[in-house]
Amino acid sequence: MTRRLGQHFLQNKTVVKKIIDAIAPEDGDVIIEIGPGHGELTGELLRYPVRVIAIEKDPALVDFLRKKFQITNDKLQINSEPRKENLSEIEIIHGDVLKVLPELIRNRKLEIGNYKLVGNIPYYLTGFLFRTISGLSMLPKRAVFMIQKEVALRATATPPHMNLLAASIQLWAKPKVVMIVGKNDFAPKPKVDSAVILLETHQPVETPSKQQGYFDTLHALFGQPRKTIVNNITLAFRSLKKCNKAEKDGVAERLKQIGVKPNDRPHNLCVEDIKKIGEMLYNYDG
Repeated sequence: MTRRLGQHFLQNKTVVKKIIDAIAPEDGDVIIEIGPGHGELTGELLRYPVRVIAIEKDPALVDFLRKKFQITNDKLQINSEPRKENLSEIEIIHGDVLKVLPELIRNRKLEIGNYKLVGNIPYYLTGFLFRTISGLSMLPKRAVFMIQKEVALRATATPPHMNLLAASIQLWAKPKVVMIVGKNDFAPKPKVDSAVILLETHQPVETPSKQQGYFDTLHALFGQPRKTIVNNITLAFRSLKKCNKAEKDGVAERLKQIGVKPNDRPHNLCVEDIKKIGEMLYNYDG
């Protein structure tokens, strides 16, 4: 079967086990797998008493998976080998995860804490997927993804190396690199190394209104990351028509009052700092 849609299929069973350990399947879990490919990870998940919902965009792979994982008399079979009763269930959905996932969470009424996400993510899809997850009506209990190593390291960055991706993810989850995975563990072999990243969702979750203010503040800060915080936030105030050029000193004083150094760069900020700046930005009274 040839590679399609930017897919690189994981071949190393030790890595598969590490992913399983990180997702930590529990009785009754709903585990949504993104891009199951040839079903290497899927088959291991189905050894646990869970419900797997696999979302695959490639129609050829959907057909392959439906033949590999068969439902006969309500009992799951793998390669014609009957499994024990009450162990697992599987559903395969053909579609684009960026469209399917939000609808799935909304229509199935999956609540935070009772589903998990896992998958070997095509590199081109990673940024779009993270944005989609952050906007879900209900977030997963945890997520474990195989992504490009460089992206995983950026996602887990902290001050003084904070960036837009890290700050976006760390609003709702605590990211951790589980392991680095070399190019030779895939077929076909990609050009760069990969990493397994674990995202543990924070409790409680920020309300949607607070999330929107936070993300607006992020883009104001990191739109020009080499500029100082005071310059970026003053520009944001002007765009909101809340102050004019003469009030930059006032913005700097407000930043000092919330414990932020006005002349620092955005990469020195932590998530809590960005939250405070967002509250200041939207509650500024001149």
